[in-house]
Amino acid sequence: MLVITNTSEEPFYFTLTGIPGFEAIHIWISIPFCCLYMISILGNTAILAVIQREPLLHQPMYLFLSMLALTDLGLTLITLPTVMRLLWFNVREISFEACFAQFFFLHGFSFMESSVLLAMAYDRFVAICHPLHYASILTESVIGRIGIAIIIRCVLAVLPSLFLLKRLPFCHSHLLSHSYCLHQDMIRLVCADTRVNSWYGFGLVLLIIVLDPLLILVSYGLILHSVLGTASQVERFKALNNCLSHILAVLILYVPMVGLSMAHRFARHAPPLVHVIMANVYLLSPPVMNPIIYSVKTKQIRQGIFRLLYPGKGH
Repeated sequence: MLVITNTSEEPFYFTLTGIPGFEAIHIWISIPFCCLYMISILGNTAILAVIQREPLLHQPMYLFLSMLALTDLGLTLITLPTVMRLLWFNVREISFEACFAQFFFLHGFSFMESSVLLAMAYDRFVAICHPLHYASILTESVIGRIGIAIIIRCVLAVLPSLFLLKRLPFCHSHLLSHSYCLHQDMIRLVCADTRVNSWYGFGLVLLIIVLDPLLILVSYGLILHSVLGTASQVERFKALNNCLSHILAVLILYVPMVGLSMAHRFARHAPPLVHVIMANVYLLSPPVMNPIIYSVKTKQIRQGIFRLLYPGKGH
């Protein structure tokens, strides 16, 4: 068997895959993809612009929302070049270095999304359970430190898996099953013992996919206990309604994430189209849906977008 390592003097390329079985109509498939990418870019950019220009929105909740919008923009922009290049021009090759760079940022932003949602759950917990101390607990300096901690956490989580994978030799088959570089996809092409990688990946699953939603669940358990124990029915509805956008964002991230992880581990022999659809849902759902959810459910964001589009008009 021919084995290719990253030390080879000849340029090494991975080959990306579009939509299996629908290669002939890639140009038509590109239309909905292009629309989704545009919705994500415009929606998240609008949220960032509104929060930046509205002094009343310089509060913890909206600062965390701006972190989420930045993360969603990162997720969108890191996959857009390879996806649209493949669908429009059928350019399927990606260099070894570019693939690993995309792998790093793709998984980094994905983990960052989870970390930001965890921070937003803490924000909701403090706002509802300790409203009198909200401003003193979540100061701008504390939010800044949380943001830095999230970045450090994600970089430290992804870098080891990148170096562990990069040191291994790749087989003659370097055909990826997606139009971007995912760790779960790339590791299938390795011609060596991947037990260390698998155990590290399992640890990351416990740290990100299990621990983060578990802590979010604990925070909402404490919120429910506080709301049901002290508030009136109207106050309960208002408190839970304030959390609805965040709950939807959590579901939109973790349901496809868990589904994709399960598919790669337990449904390897499923039709390739299944894996492709699940991966695209996982990567496109949060960046597309989050700005829509927060624009619809958050009055201040909705009004800010209206003022952004029609500066000469009132509310």
